[in-house]
Amino acid sequence: MEEKNKNIGIKVKLPKKKCKDQSCPFHGSLKCRGKIFTAVIISNKMQKTGIVEFARQYYIPKFERFEKRRTRIKAHNPECINAKEGDIVRISECRPLSKTKNFVIIENLGKEKGFKERIEALEESKTRKEKKEEVKEEDASSKSESN
Repeated sequence: MEEKNKNIGIKVKLPKKKCKDQSCPFHGSLKCRGKIFTAVIISNKMQKTGIVEFARQYYIPKFERFEKRRTRIKAHNPECINAKEGDIVRISECRPLSKTKNFVIIENLGKEKGFKERIEALEESKTRKEKKEEVKEEDASSKSESN
């Protein structure tokens, strides 16, 4: 007797793998309801959890302009989907799975172009800031020694 993927009520590609995860909307008993977002996984270091991030625009009435803000959400990553860092995924709201997890990944849409380069650039900018701070500290210490 083969297990079938159950219909979750959302038009998504069904996963090819099978899993025995109770918190999987396709093979377990989890119901998907509420909001659906498309976002990029920026970290999957936790077990069965991925942190997804997406940008949004926030209106500032005083200046009559928009500013960029980003939202990070922790989402359950079922074994049958197994999304990696840099993947574009679709997440859906569900019941609370833990203190901070209220979403589940329902579809993997593929890799984001330039994700690795963006992460490397962020790390490089952090190291540059640290080097600048070290140089400033050295200058300040040399000035105090000369006086």
